Amino acid sequence: MKIRIALIFGGRSVEHEVSVISALQAMANMDKEKYEIFPVYMTKENEFYYGEKTGDIEAYRHIPSLIAASERVILINEKNRFYLVNYPQKKFGSKTKLEVDIAFPVVHGTNVEDGTLMGYLKTIGIPFVGCDVTSAAVGMDKYLQKTAFRYNDIPVLDCVRFTLADYRDMESLAKKTEDTIGYPVIVKPVNSGSSVGIMVADDRNGLVRAVDNAFLFTNTILIEKAVKNLREINCSVLGDTEEAKASPCEEPFHTDEILSYEDKYLSGGKGSKSKTGPAASGSKGMASLQRKIPADIPEELSEKIRELSLKAFRVLGCSGVVRFDFILDEDSKELYLNEINTIPGSLSFYLWEADGMSYKDLLDRLVDLALKRARNERRVNFSFETNLLDKAAFTGVKK
Repeated sequence: MKIRIALIFGGRSVEHEVSVISALQAMANMDKEKYEIFPVYMTKENEFYYGEKTGDIEAYRHIPSLIAASERVILINEKNRFYLVNYPQKKFGSKTKLEVDIAFPVVHGTNVEDGTLMGYLKTIGIPFVGCDVTSAAVGMDKYLQKTAFRYNDIPVLDCVRFTLADYRDMESLAKKTEDTIGYPVIVKPVNSGSSVGIMVADDRNGLVRAVDNAFLFTNTILIEKAVKNLREINCSVLGDTEEAKASPCEEPFHTDEILSYEDKYLSGGKGSKSKTGPAASGSKGMASLQRKIPADIPEELSEKIRELSLKAFRVLGCSGVVRFDFILDEDSKELYLNEINTIPGSLSFYLWEADGMSYKDLLDRLVDLALKRARNERRVNFSFETNLLDKAAFTGVKK
């Protein structure tokens, strides 16, 4: 019997379109002999839709038509069996009720990847692929993850964090940045991805522009020391807290002082030095980025990055496949862990292909890990028998 998968993608995020590409790319590579796949599209209002066209990349050229041809659905739990059903329920006519065994979120960015969607799936009780609520939430918050990494002796760049309350006093914000970090700095939303809202500042005027820009995309920003002469090295990790493996390292190339959204997703892959394999038509997502695999770095440094990636994976309690992005300061030769991507673009399949694992086998492994976690959680007691309510005195409670 096939495993029935609700493949969930899209959502209210600046990385909405990237999520669609990543998910349908994954769907194209899933073993259809093993899985029955229900592609569930989340609109930018976080509404779920399913239909004949939700798995067709071409349909996303005109999303209003796609939605009109699809049905709005929700996930429900009926006696520990999970279904996609119409919402709102129909009184007449055909009704959708599709049983699913597991959810496979392929989402990127705030409001979805940050633990929000995982919390919804966890509450329903359905097994799901990838990081749990805590690791997803901490992994999306650049400040919290830095705090966790630094506490565990994983090198990160110095930073300061500001909220909208601080934004009201730009003079104090700028002075604290200058006194604590000094120029140059890089300003970024604390919880977004794909380089959206990120700018480098070399002086106060540049800082003001960068802060204004970052607050367009978030209510909390991070300002950290900018490494001007840098190389970016990435490494993926696959597994769970019991057993995990690090991929070969890659070095992405870019056209600006930071790796931009255009570099990541709109570069067309010209000059790519890796074999990327099949992808959804129209784009290869992160697989189109120009990169070198393995990265042209000494073996000792590559091994250090792999070891730090595994350590960081365990520190956050991750599961599934993630990607860690490192910064190598070419002047000082210092290495820093920049951030984690808990659901990386294209699921970093190209890094695992370089290690001899096909995209199909990677997806199988992710499903296996999700089912393993579900089995382990069934062994844990989440209730405690007590007669507390029988003996409680409800003084003051209205009857």
